[in-house]
Amino acid sequence: MLVILLGAVPLLWPAIPPLTDLPGHIGRFRIMAEAGQGPLAQHYRVDWALIGNLGVDELVLLLRPWLELEAATKLVVTTIPMLTIAAMLWLSREAHGRLQPAALFALPLAYAAPFQFGFVNFSLSVALALAGLALWLRLARGAPAWVRPLAFVPIAALVWLCHSFGWAMLGLFVAGAEWALRRAAGQNWWRAALGAVMMCAPMALPVLILMAGNAHMPAGGTGDWFDLPLKLFWAMSLLRERWQLYDILCVAALFLLLAAAWRSRLVSFAPLLTVPAMLGAAAFLLLPTFYAGASYVDARLLPATLALALLALRVAPGEAHLAGRLAIAGLLFFVLRLATSTAALALFAQGQAAAARGADVLPAGTAVLVLVDEPAADNWNNPRLSHIAGLAIARHRVFTNEQWALAGQQILHPRHPAAAPFDRDPSQLVYPATVPGSTDFDQALATFDRATFRYVWTIGFPVGRAHQPDLIPIWSDGRSAIYRVSAPPSDRRR
Repeated sequence: MLVILLGAVPLLWPAIPPLTDLPGHIGRFRIMAEAGQGPLAQHYRVDWALIGNLGVDELVLLLRPWLELEAATKLVVTTIPMLTIAAMLWLSREAHGRLQPAALFALPLAYAAPFQFGFVNFSLSVALALAGLALWLRLARGAPAWVRPLAFVPIAALVWLCHSFGWAMLGLFVAGAEWALRRAAGQNWWRAALGAVMMCAPMALPVLILMAGNAHMPAGGTGDWFDLPLKLFWAMSLLRERWQLYDILCVAALFLLLAAAWRSRLVSFAPLLTVPAMLGAAAFLLLPTFYAGASYVDARLLPATLALALLALRVAPGEAHLAGRLAIAGLLFFVLRLATSTAALALFAQGQAAAARGADVLPAGTAVLVLVDEPAADNWNNPRLSHIAGLAIARHRVFTNEQWALAGQQILHPRHPAAAPFDRDPSQLVYPATVPGSTDFDQALATFDRATFRYVWTIGFPVGRAHQPDLIPIWSDGRSAIYRVSAPPSDRRR
């Protein structure tokens, strides 16, 4: 229990967990909470629907009668690493009959890159998927076979509602574990595979419901297949936070542990978790980086896959000395990562809080064009300001161009068609010139719709970087600036 509680430590100090996308989520929560009301109703339309991307949204809205949105968000998001750690420990116990010492090495993966990116709905679904796998193993040991597929119809639907990729991971991992169970019972490989597919088939109910007539299917671009250098980068970035060499060395230590275990006669891999891990690794290699508009699809699989491989490690009976050394090393690794995660997140929180002060200059209900100086993906120390303008939505009910509005993945729709293409994410992101296809800073300022946007907020660009004569600086902190769009002469005479 203490280990689970320790999982919350890195998020206790920051008022808002400093995860890259989370400010944008908080803005969305405000729009959903006040759908059809006040100034936000002029800017956004909410089309309520069941989509596979609503886990944290629904929990925050449920807490709204008792907590402010930002406090509710912190409470929900802080529980995600704790749930993930609890699920990992449960999995270790179910797969081995008792907690294995190597499980401690897997626990820092609760703070892996997808969580740091602020993929909070997905991260919640991963915690539930790992817990679902542990429950499947528990039922396989003590309940009739028909109980598992029946019980997992509502469980799979719940995980899908949190995030559709988490639901897919649940199905993949459970199928692998079921195959291993059947092989252990004496079935040949193809009968075991057929039986596993049939046992998992009822978990496809959410997709069947969608295909039966739900119009909110995911839409968006798919691409970047089999990019092996990029996949290697994702592997090195598993524990990416702030200090590149340190983070990479920590990941290398985990892979070295697996390599050493593979060669050791004193440590084995439990098939119940090894097979799901192998399926996850295969899916990581086969999946593209972008699928139906979602980003980093392959990278999202990797932390849970590596966690399963580490949780599969089993020290041979009678090797108490080795087990003790592994437990001490795993605990030290866990505490070390907690300490550095706490420091890194505190620093990121300071930077986000400083950048968010610009929102207080904006009049309530206005529309602001946001342009963020966004580093390239391989820049390790990203200041995490991509969606900081979401806090302006939450606190001042403004319209910005940083909200996601992809069909089938969000239920929000901007009400300013004249502002397109600067009416939604990722139009706010200004990448270096070496990154193709990103927003051009000067072109955006020259062409944005002045009738929609009355203010411009440049984040990471010093005051004066915007050269247009109708942009009047009204605030700057040296690194960011806010400009008021002056009215054209015809408007001044009215």
